[in-house]
Amino acid sequence: MSFTPDATDLAILRLLTRDATLGAAEVGRALGMTQPATWRRIRRLQDEGVIAGQRVVLDNAALGFGVTVFLGIRLATKGRTSLEEFERAVTAIPEVQLVQHVLGQFDYRLRIVARDIADFERILRRRIMTLPGLGQVEANVMLSEERRPGPLG
Repeated sequence: MSFTPDATDLAILRLLTRDATLGAAEVGRALGMTQPATWRRIRRLQDEGVIAGQRVVLDNAALGFGVTVFLGIRLATKGRTSLEEFERAVTAIPEVQLVQHVLGQFDYRLRIVARDIADFERILRRRIMTLPGLGQVEANVMLSEERRPGPLG
């Protein structure tokens, strides 16, 4: 069974991707719908897996994490066991915000937050460079970021 969102579903999704704290009554008012009808639509979008959850976006700088680094990781060996070992170990590092298994020059891309460059160097030396199966590592320090709303925005 495949689900295809209609124009109303897409309008609901646009509003919720901008502000996930909106309730069904607020979304309904914005779209000229009743609260119960809006709630049923939102619930259906959740049941169909279109809305997979709600997240809080934290301001890393406000929390004292002023440096974000993207790491490209190439593993030395590439078997199922080595991938699983690496993933298990890397997801245990609290400063690693995102682990992406990718196709291309690297096997993984990591997003790491640190308080400053010295803190990142400590994370790199003590945690990243000791990961199982690690081969090549390339770091890119983020200078700025522009958040985009995505294809529905």
